Amino acid sequence: MMNITEQCFTEKLNQAGARAYIVGGWVRDRLRGMTPHDKDYMVAGITERTFMELFPQAQKVGRSFPVFLLTVDDRKCEIAFARKEQKTGEGYRGFAIVYDPQVTVEDDLYRRDTAMNSMAMELPGLQLHDPYGGAEDVRQHRIRAVSAHFCEDPVRALRAARQAAEFGFTITEETYRYMKACREELAAEPAERLLNELRRALAAARPSLFFRALARAELLTATFPELAALIGKTQPAAFHPEGDAFEHTMLVVDTVAKETDSIRARFCALVHDLGKGTTPRSMEPHHYGHEQRGQEVLHQWNARMTLPRDWLQGGLFVIREHMRAPRLGKESKIVDLLLSLDHSVLTVSEFQAVIRADHHSLPYYLEYAEVFLAAMKQINGRDCPPGLIGKQIGEWIRNQQLVSYRIVLVESGFSDKSC
Repeated sequence: MMNITEQCFTEKLNQAGARAYIVGGWVRDRLRGMTPHDKDYMVAGITERTFMELFPQAQKVGRSFPVFLLTVDDRKCEIAFARKEQKTGEGYRGFAIVYDPQVTVEDDLYRRDTAMNSMAMELPGLQLHDPYGGAEDVRQHRIRAVSAHFCEDPVRALRAARQAAEFGFTITEETYRYMKACREELAAEPAERLLNELRRALAAARPSLFFRALARAELLTATFPELAALIGKTQPAAFHPEGDAFEHTMLVVDTVAKETDSIRARFCALVHDLGKGTTPRSMEPHHYGHEQRGQEVLHQWNARMTLPRDWLQGGLFVIREHMRAPRLGKESKIVDLLLSLDHSVLTVSEFQAVIRADHHSLPYYLEYAEVFLAAMKQINGRDCPPGLIGKQIGEWIRNQQLVSYRIVLVESGFSDKSC
């Protein structure tokens, strides 16, 4: 796709009587003092036909309204036409859209979700257009809906919660009311949209803020009921002074987020105690068998919202092993655990991060898991004594892995820490 400079792009539009703007996250992040990344452009005062005559290399990708891809300053960028929207049905597709040359930048910004996302900088001079006070919201670290139109796309409620987690901003009370009003439509949204917001929330510095915001807006049961079920589930105070199972989960996921950027590890932290949400009240504050129940709950979650395969497999492994992993005493059980970890989708460091966050420490065999595994993985069936066949080869390998484990234990001084 032919490249064009931003200056040339702007000049062509201005000469045709049109106006060009940078909109959305680029403007918000610039005002936050962050390094903005992808630019999204918006044009006003021009017909689609004239735009295509000016930029024949542009590739049209929008269906219900004009959106074009154009390479500007060596980057493929989206160019959208200023538009107004009127709610006509349910969900994010239920809109009538107007995008004629009379639609102004203020019209376009009014249809957006929050004030900090409803700013534009006009080219060529980057003059700020901020009709709804977004710059002040950035300064005050708050998330505030532009208007009641916020409710027209229910996933905006998840986006507000996610941006609270990403930026550490506070959601205003009025915006919480709008979020709450999204509940019915949000429950019917495509799972892919919810999963996309979950993925981005888990990438935030403090993922817990996303789930706390949804809980406060009474949306957690409509979006992630498996997590909502943890609220109010009591735990033994001696082991969990932080509070109920939901509070514990939020603490663990934030702790893991401080240690690793791995979204998979963060998801595993999020789901490690899912089974506690199904504990009978009569059993509390104990949660016997929650490892098995947790695997069932995660399978149900996956049936409702198809999860990335590695999230599901990693989550099941952590749910199954998170209670016993730090407490093993028999060498054979330790070797089994380490080899199972090696064959799982998780890296050693990912598993360590979750177990450390959950139990506040690691036993020696998990702390030095990579050392033990490196030694055990040197054992190869090709090295077994001649004459062994079938099952005997497996038994020999197993015995040698145990021997290898013991050698490392002694030679490295870990035996002083063993159970």
